[in-house]
Amino acid sequence: MTSTPLEWFKSSHSSNEGPDCLEVALTPAAVHIRDSKDRDGARLTVADATWTEFLGFAVHDA
Repeated sequence: MTSTPLEWFKSSHSSNEGPDCLEVALTPAAVHIRDSKDRDGARLTVADATWTEFLGFAVHDA
């Protein structure tokens, strides 16, 4: 079985100046999240429905 590499990206609201950014990679079944400062470190994977719920909360409270 061949694994497709994840395509990571930062939010368009992130700047290259700031040290605190998350990167995400989308797959059909999940959203993968990592710290842009530690790309080889721990990663969090959540169901896309969970990510959608989180974004609704984050945007509402921003």
